[in-house]
Amino acid sequence: MNLANKVTIARILLIPIFIVLFSKYPDWPEGIYYAAIVFLLASATDKLDGYIARKYNQVTNLGKLLDPLADKLLISAALILLVSQQMLYAWVALVIVAREVIITGIRLVAVTQKIVLQADRYGKIKMVSQVVAITAVMFTNHPFTLFTNIPIDQILIYISLVITIYSGFNYIRNNYRFLKLEAGAR
Repeated sequence: MNLANKVTIARILLIPIFIVLFSKYPDWPEGIYYAAIVFLLASATDKLDGYIARKYNQVTNLGKLLDPLADKLLISAALILLVSQQMLYAWVALVIVAREVIITGIRLVAVTQKIVLQADRYGKIKMVSQVVAITAVMFTNHPFTLFTNIPIDQILIYISLVITIYSGFNYIRNNYRFLKLEAGAR
């Protein structure tokens, strides 16, 4: 296993630590800040594993599958935890997680045809927007509350939601031919 894939696996292994720290909230209010730091660290490994894979020519099919899976697990865990603490509407989390499940399904269909579909640039933008928005919600709109009463965290969530939906439609549009081929094979 190469270094890029090890970094991706490290991201997956950070998820339970994030969950444990977050789960201590609200009994341990500071725990959410530690959880946010772990979340941001795990999110940063997404950029790191991609950089290593490209720079050292370590791009593998395993990495192409594991990397987006790690992202989906991290984001889904964060969304579920935010909903459990009533920091996020369940329907927002449901839409985002549904998009991730649909895209994963498309990737699985492609894999049955020995095709590995990578994330496109909109998927990368979506991931960054989700990380920023989720972090803002975890910090309960801090430091924005120092400057304004506007719920910047909620605005960021809705912007991320729009980007998430758009990137999902774009991904489906660009990879529809693989779904069409599978449906025609039956």
